[in-house]
Amino acid sequence: MHTQSNTVLGITFNVIASLLFALMFAYTTLLHSLQGNEIYGWRILLTLPCLTLFIIVQGNWSQVITIYKRLHNERYFFLTRFLSSFLIGIQLWLFMWAPSNGYGLDVSLGYFIMPITMVILGRIAFKDKMSRLQKLSCFFAILGIINMLVISKTLTWPTLLICLGYPVYFWLRQKTNTNNIGGVWFDMVFSLPISFFFILQGGVFLGELGSIFDTLWLILGLGLISALALGFQSLSAPHLNLSLFGLLVYVEPVLLLMVSILLGETIKPAEWPTYIGIWLAVCALVAEGIISLRKKRFV
Repeated sequence: MHTQSNTVLGITFNVIASLLFALMFAYTTLLHSLQGNEIYGWRILLTLPCLTLFIIVQGNWSQVITIYKRLHNERYFFLTRFLSSFLIGIQLWLFMWAPSNGYGLDVSLGYFIMPITMVILGRIAFKDKMSRLQKLSCFFAILGIINMLVISKTLTWPTLLICLGYPVYFWLRQKTNTNNIGGVWFDMVFSLPISFFFILQGGVFLGELGSIFDTLWLILGLGLISALALGFQSLSAPHLNLSLFGLLVYVEPVLLLMVSILLGETIKPAEWPTYIGIWLAVCALVAEGIISLRKKRFV
């Protein structure tokens, strides 16, 4: 009973995190007086202290210390930290920039495809075995991508950046043994210089905004939502097994798709085969996750 209540708690935390990420996706449209670069800069700056406090409260500061020691003791390790920070920084920037620039649907589609590319990367890089449902999922995804390339010609760079960039980022974390919240903390730290640059280049400090006080309140709201989303996502992980956590990955892109449509974007007729193919691929992976959970329940 205790295990079941923990699982319910984990699911609740994870869904709340997805809702907050979707809220942040829509929230960026309120910051219309700021450019996407500046919104990204403020998000990094305000999230880092909240993340630091969260790590200390959770008792995970030892992870930060371990990585810090490795920076001193391991040759070229700092280069992998810069690369890791760059890879995740691009993703966080795109998440802030896309909704107000008409690329919300492209971003949501990238998040739908990403778990499928993760499966393929696992097969290639880590020699993971692919189940029949995973192979079926990849088949549907390939059909959808062929439609994007040949018929609708709507394969955009934001979609590619997400579905290819995130798997490389997670692969690097696995290879360098930094796949923890301490690694995320260093990613944020190494992103600070560029975030400061974007902030100083923006309108808040240059005095070009009509209502600086109102804008600062909106910026603080962005930081709060970002920190809460990250916190709830981190809190959910210890209560969920890998299969269930993988299933919950699909909650966020569904919400992002809904937000994009509410913001006025539409799926064109020629794009529907792509979305149907990707959604069938997602259904195949969800079915595999459910089967896996049931097997574990009866073992």
